[in-house]
Amino acid sequence: MLETVVSAARERGEEAIVVTFWPHPRTVLQQDAREFRLLTSLEEKKALLAEAGIDRVEVLPFTREFAALKAEEYLQLLRTRFAATLIVMGYDNHIGSDRKTAKELCDVDVLKVDALENYFSQGFAKYQFSNAVTRPGTEENYFLQSFAKNQFSSAHSEHLSCHSEHSYCHSEHSYCHSEHSYCHSERSEESPGTISSTKIRLALEEGRIQEANEMLGYSYGLYGVVVAGNRMGRTIGFPTANMHLYEPLKLVPGNGVYAVEVEVLGAKYKGMCNIGTRPTVGGTTRTIETHILDFEQDIYGLPMRLRFLRRIRDERKFPSLEALRAQLLEDRQQIRTQTVL
Repeated sequence: MLETVVSAARERGEEAIVVTFWPHPRTVLQQDAREFRLLTSLEEKKALLAEAGIDRVEVLPFTREFAALKAEEYLQLLRTRFAATLIVMGYDNHIGSDRKTAKELCDVDVLKVDALENYFSQGFAKYQFSNAVTRPGTEENYFLQSFAKNQFSSAHSEHLSCHSEHSYCHSEHSYCHSEHSYCHSERSEESPGTISSTKIRLALEEGRIQEANEMLGYSYGLYGVVVAGNRMGRTIGFPTANMHLYEPLKLVPGNGVYAVEVEVLGAKYKGMCNIGTRPTVGGTTRTIETHILDFEQDIYGLPMRLRFLRRIRDERKFPSLEALRAQLLEDRQQIRTQTVL
């Protein structure tokens, strides 16, 4: 999606802009808001988009009033307010409070279908803004209906990409630059090869870090400030940095011990992160504790970033602190010899 936006912007000599919403629509609309967790914080999202070549990120407030826009109102908004002339969307995406589908949009009088095979092969349907109504039975509509019946593994949820000065969308993101919009969303019935935010969240919750990273295309991370803990790790030779997340809704991987890359004080280190309740010492509160290899500086109160590389083992209760220490020695040696930053 982003590659398409950036390449098209470069070809046209225009600016590639991403418009995203805050807070997340699911929290505003109270769709499983209590359990919902973010894959990226707003700042992480901006950084990832910049790495992908996006020139500018615009953050718009998502409200219930905005969510009430119908599909045609939304499309007109893209056209009149943001100079959008083309939309490319996933075959099963829904737009607006009336949740119109790709097929239904054939009858919207501001659109006509422009069937291009190279877009179809990527899981997109391409729409050209027009004053004419595209009626069922036209050649363009035939292409769209044929496209909507196909199966694609490249569809990804929560995104709307578009060429425009700005854009709005009833989904997590809008990717924009002038005169085009590209949109696709998670399929309601996923094939085994489909990548979706739901699958990524489940993999993270179950500690399947490498699988989640493969779907994401980068190493999943947490970002927060180092806070004081009970200093129990120091007594057995494994001092840890306890992390308090900057974004409270950020999804924390499932309990266990992980090999991580630690970024602190402008440098990167190998680390061993334990997520869990520390049952050996009678803990009950879930914490994020990281032992940084070959590091002895005081970093209380400083920002720290973790990037999860792989899962080492489950968190478990040991019969004694000595037994815990023996296991930690094995874990650290494994991370030291087998982890490449």
